[in-house]
Amino acid sequence: MQYLDTLILSILQGLTEFLPISSSGHLVIGQKLLDINLPGNAFEVVLHIGTLLSVLTVFRVEIKTLFFNLNDPSNRYYISAIAFGTIPALLFGLLLKDYISLIFDNIRFVSLSLVFTGIMLIASKFIIKRNMQLTLSIAMVIGLAQAVAIIPGISRSGATICMGILLGLSASEAARFSFLLSIPVIIGAALLTAMNIETIPFGLDIVFLGILFSYLVGWVSLKWLLNILNSGKLYWFGVYCLIIGLFVYMS
Repeated sequence: MQYLDTLILSILQGLTEFLPISSSGHLVIGQKLLDINLPGNAFEVVLHIGTLLSVLTVFRVEIKTLFFNLNDPSNRYYISAIAFGTIPALLFGLLLKDYISLIFDNIRFVSLSLVFTGIMLIASKFIIKRNMQLTLSIAMVIGLAQAVAIIPGISRSGATICMGILLGLSASEAARFSFLLSIPVIIGAALLTAMNIETIPFGLDIVFLGILFSYLVGWVSLKWLLNILNSGKLYWFGVYCLIIGLFVYMS
């Protein structure tokens, strides 16, 4: 695997993993347009490690507060909400992984999924804003949205944040829960992918570059998204997804 291919895919993963524009969809389109092929499943694990480190870095204070203050009932409740929200994606991933993998080869389906993501994000502009508290039932419904986002082209962060806002959470709380909820999913996806790895067709130099750039770009894009959410301009990503999805579908 060439260094340039590694940099392109790592930067693409870092940018799109957290921005609500679907990392899986962009990786499919990017590989098709640039004629780049991932060398098996091993590189996917490398990219997941980099973006996982991004979440852990940006939310290190929240994570430390949750897990080092378990005597606080509110922290235990929040961890329970994350556990509840993880269940749907876990079940979907295990039961439907073979069907989902087939979709990755269908760029037209991916482009339509991006159009759906775009419509969803644009519609979020018109949701009446409330400030409800996170409950286990809300966590479960957000988890269902996360499970649907396993489909390439549907943004995980977009689906979960929009669902959180629709259910009454503030944009900042919806984002906080969305990205903390992503931690077990990213770990699970990496482990599930790693189980199918037979050989690693690249060296430690590729591993280092992949982790480093997906981590750094993921960190920047996550911080950027949090700032955009505070400005109430999430829907602009919807316009982008709509344009890209329609362009790829008609190409």
